[in-house]
Amino acid sequence: MVMQSGLGRRGPAEAGRMEVLNAAATVFMERGFTATSVDDIAEVLGSTKGRIYHYYRSKADIFLDVLTLAMLDLLERIRPIAEQRDLPPDARLHAAARMHATVMMTQSARSRVAVQGTEMHLMQEAGAKQRRALQAFVDMRDEYEQYFADIVADGTRAGLFRDVAPRLAAKPILGALNWINMWYRPRPGSDIENIAEEFATFVVNGLRPTG
Repeated sequence: MVMQSGLGRRGPAEAGRMEVLNAAATVFMERGFTATSVDDIAEVLGSTKGRIYHYYRSKADIFLDVLTLAMLDLLERIRPIAEQRDLPPDARLHAAARMHATVMMTQSARSRVAVQGTEMHLMQEAGAKQRRALQAFVDMRDEYEQYFADIVADGTRAGLFRDVAPRLAAKPILGALNWINMWYRPRPGSDIENIAEEFATFVVNGLRPTG
């Protein structure tokens, strides 16, 4: 799923758009949607506002593309894992949780904007087209959560997990994984692989049958 923002096109124009989005994600992460201005984004980008307006008409359109890019990245990474039916459900959940944790640490700006829920600020000033784009983002987020719920359901049926409501269980799973983005900061010696492994193991063990 790609919105009509221009995301996904190849060539120099797409490279320029991505530079704008990466700069915007950094500012949105630090200040939130409301406190961010196009001037702030231009400052991080090291350019004039004219360069930004070459690709986008408004701050809201930039914000929506940051959200969309983050969710597209997550969906593209998780979908093949969730659909790998030759793996048992607990192995699929471990792999999916590990991948999500890794993205939280390596794509921190975009992913933090996507998981902070700051899109609610946008609703107050969004036009009809932007509201449709925002709804598309919400739909993608629901699709993403459903992948985790489906894995949990498969694990419950196989007797590998406790008898839990799959969609309800998916929420604390993603909540724990998303929280990585709130405290993790890249630093020398930081072992992303081990952190991701620990969180994935924690998620899977939390669903194991007790007793």
